[in-house]
Amino acid sequence: MRNDYFRQPDGYRVSIRKGMNAARSFLGGITRGDGSREEQIERLRREIREADAVVIGAGAGLSTAAGFTYSGERFHRYFRDFEEKFGIADMYSGGFYPFPEEEIRWAWWARHIYYNRYVDAPEPVYTGLLKLVEEKDYFVITTNVDHQFQRAGFDKKRLFYTQGDYGLFQPLGGKDDRTWDNEEWVMDAMEAQGFVKDEDGIFQMPADGNVSMRIPSDLIPADPVTGGPVTMNLRSDDTFVEDDGWRKASAAYADFLRRHSGMRVLYMEIGVGHNTPVIIKYPFWQMTKENPKATYACLGRSDPYCPKPIEKQSVCIDGDFMETLRELQEE
Repeated sequence: MRNDYFRQPDGYRVSIRKGMNAARSFLGGITRGDGSREEQIERLRREIREADAVVIGAGAGLSTAAGFTYSGERFHRYFRDFEEKFGIADMYSGGFYPFPEEEIRWAWWARHIYYNRYVDAPEPVYTGLLKLVEEKDYFVITTNVDHQFQRAGFDKKRLFYTQGDYGLFQPLGGKDDRTWDNEEWVMDAMEAQGFVKDEDGIFQMPADGNVSMRIPSDLIPADPVTGGPVTMNLRSDDTFVEDDGWRKASAAYADFLRRHSGMRVLYMEIGVGHNTPVIIKYPFWQMTKENPKATYACLGRSDPYCPKPIEKQSVCIDGDFMETLRELQEE
């Protein structure tokens, strides 16, 4: 398998290289595009309609627009007990909290995984995005790990989750290239804490609000092969497992870019912030610069901008993506 891996194209590292090149070459300042919002919306409609291919690059801002917020009311509803006992302020920081016992840590992770992986997004952002591109030759590269593209109906052969998947476990330390599904464990761990399913089969807090912050010791997840400790398949250090599915998706992305080189391609970046620009944002800049027929679109609340050298090839639209989506769907 390892030899097959090295013979496959690696879209992830191709993107990283392009991103590094962009970081070095785009030194001429930035711009927020040219034209009114209405003009930018109309131009993006036209580019989607006329593109030979669409490459969607999605970051956390897309899931936030879909209602997957990590703080506020949604956090209080499902994690109030952890907030009160440990002072945890949001789901993100809770993922790094040094819980005193494994039973408590995995109770946290069961909830975190369930409400960010095994339920549909509250707002129809992903399904609306699919409607925009489903008739196009498209591919999605994303740093999101919540599986919402696939839940919304995107073709899984056209998806590349670069940073992992909440729905997968891997051996602690990344000792080999295995991952495995965690859905059955998550459901058992949610039930063990006292969550109850509603009429739609979704786990909710019980009427009395009484749930446990720990799971039984025999429910602590273990490696099904070795019996050893496990962790989430999330890229946080060099122990992240790039399994066979990940490598195939990376190769598919590289092949998609190769097959559409020099064609009219729309690189549509949505909700990408500044944590990992070298994976999506900078490579999209570089690929737009290399192809005069290409268009770069930057959408979201993260103060959208583009480098001045590709301003004429760019569309920058600020604001909540749900609202932008509605405008794009209007004819």
